[in-house]
Order: sequence, then C-alpha cells, then structure tokens
Amino acid sequence: MKPPSPPPSRKRIWRLPLLALGMASLLCGVWGGLVRLPLNLPLPSDNANWLTFHGPLMVCGFLGTVIGLERAVGLRSPWAYAAPALTGAGAVTLIAGGLGRPGPVLLTLGSALFVVVTLRVVQMLKANFTITMSIGGVAWLVGNVLWLSGWEVNRVVPWWMAFLALTIVGERLELSRFQKPERAAQPLFLAALTLFLVGVVLSAFFQSGGERVTGAGQLALALWLARFDIARRTVREAGLTRFMAVCLLAGYVWLAVAGVLLGTCPPLRSGGTYDAALHTFFLGFVFSMIFGHAPVIFPSVLNLPIAFHGRFYAHVALLHGSLLLRLVADLTGWTHGRQWGAILNAAAIAMFLLNTVTSLAFSTPAPRGERV
Repeated sequence: MKPPSPPPSRKRIWRLPLLALGMASLLCGVWGGLVRLPLNLPLPSDNANWLTFHGPLMVCGFLGTVIGLERAVGLRSPWAYAAPALTGAGAVTLIAGGLGRPGPVLLTLGSALFVVVTLRVVQMLKANFTITMSIGGVAWLVGNVLWLSGWEVNRVVPWWMAFLALTIVGERLELSRFQKPERAAQPLFLAALTLFLVGVVLSAFFQSGGERVTGAGQLALALWLARFDIARRTVREAGLTRFMAVCLLAGYVWLAVAGVLLGTCPPLRSGGTYDAALHTFFLGFVFSMIFGHAPVIFPSVLNLPIAFHGRFYAHVALLHGSLLLRLVADLTGWTHGRQWGAILNAAAIAMFLLNTVTSLAFSTPAPRGERV
C-alpha cells in the first residue's frame, strides 16, 4: 500500500530555504556588482567574494538555484531538490567568504545533478522544448566545469548565456503548443539554435570568432521569438496576461541588442562594451523574463496565489530605462552615467522583490488558465 502524500504545507517547507538561498545569492551578487563599479559600499569582514564572484553568484547561485527549484517542483521527485540544494550551498560558501574550490565544486555538482533532472524530464516527455532545456543544462555544466578548471569568467560566459537562453526559449516553445503551428517556425528555430550553439562551442577554441557567431545566434533567436512567440498575440489582452507579454517582448529586444554587441565587439574581456554585452543579456533579457514569469513561478513554487497590480509596470519601466542609460554610458565612456544606471538597475530589482512579496502576502486566488 502506497503511503499517503505529505500535505502541501509540509512540501512547501522544504522549498522555502532553497528559495532563500537563491535570494541571498541575488542580493549579495547585486551588492558585489555595485562595489565593482566602483561604489564605496562596505563588504562584510572585508569579504571580497561578493566582488570577485559577482557573476557566479548571479548566474549559478541565484538563477541556477531558482531554476533548479522550479524543475524539482515540476518533477515532483524529492531527489531533484538536491540540485538546488547543492548550488545554494555552493553560493553560501562563496557568500561566507570561503576560499578555494569548495564553492565552485558544489555549484558544479549541483549543475551536474540538474542535467540529470532535465534528462529525466526528456525521458518522461520527449519534445523540442524539453530537449532544448536539457541542452541548456548541459551548457551550464560545461561552463561550470571550465570555470572550476581555472578558466576566466569571461571565457565561461557564453556557456552560461546558453544555459539561460535555452532554458527560456524552451519554456516559450512549450507554450507555443497552444497556438496554431506555422510551417516555417520549426526549421527557422533549428537554424537559429544551431547557429547559437555552434558559436558557443567555437568560443572555447576561437574566442573572437566564436563570440561573433554566438552573437549572430542570439540575434537569430531574438528574431524568431519576436516573430513566432505567443506573446505577440497575448499582448493585446489585459491584466497579468498583457503584463507578461510586455516583459517578454521587451526582453527579446534586449536579446537582439546583446547579440549585436557580442557579434560586433568581441572578444569579451573588460571595459564598456563588455559591460554592455553582458548586462543587455543578463539584465535586459533574463530579468525581463524573470519579471514577466514571476507572477506564475513564485505561486507554483510556494503554492500561494499572487495578486497582479498595475504597479508591477513600475519596476519593469525602471529596469529598462536604467539599462538604456547604462548602455549609452558604456558605449560613450560616461562613468557617472554607468554608475547611476547600475544603481537604478539594483533599485529596479529591489522594487520587483518588494512588489512581488507584498502581492503574495495580500493576494487572493487568481483565475486558473491565465498563461502567456
């Protein structure tokens, strides 16, 4: 006889600490990024890890943990929670000032287990979107292995970009099943995906040439999403559905901008173009997706409803306006503009967290079936 399932409240209690680890990585990563500008902000006990590991904390500690948690919730298998637990533990090791390999090792082990989770999903449902997201997980693992073996973060970035881009594109492919298929959509998607992945692989051997191809692939994916994603239709609706579509379409614009920058300004090393190429992707594209999907992701992870408010547009507008300021400052060498852009980027993230938490705290159950 099968034992009864634990009540929802007991299931959720395992998720809260993992989500908290991801949020801690986000806050410490943003703080370290502001110190890198440089801004005269204190670091606890002279802990330079927040500064040194700004990128890994944001990509692996925050995004990797939250995405891993979301996958574990969807898979409904207790073992799958080990992936976000490992990445969260690795991030905490870095946040606490741990030196040497323990933090990167834990992050890499977490990404390896995440790949196993994605392969399990493919085994359960073999489809374009599950395979795409699994390839993204493999890219994350490869990037982490390269980072663990001593590669500089700027050389690992294309692999981390592939992880996030393919995770997001896979999710959009999943929802494309709810609209009438177009004959050209699948071959054009495969062409864009192949171009992007070829560029990522080439970047490991021929940095400049590989990054140019990667940028072209990003642009191709952005154009495909702008043309074929369901958000083109749902933006005409109202309420939460329209808000999500606005976030998605704005994110596709930033993905295209990131592709142009990466394709025309390689190699990724340092300076204004490096800052612009990375943050148009990670802030403009990825955080647009986070802002848009948060009203769905957080309720599914926490099993709590969320109340949509028009004030959500405030953190979206602040993110895009401040990122535009930062982009102009990066490309013109305007130091103060870059600093103010980054400060307002951080303020947009803080406003997003505040709006989301208050909406979760004072919400009533929302109608089912609202998707974008």
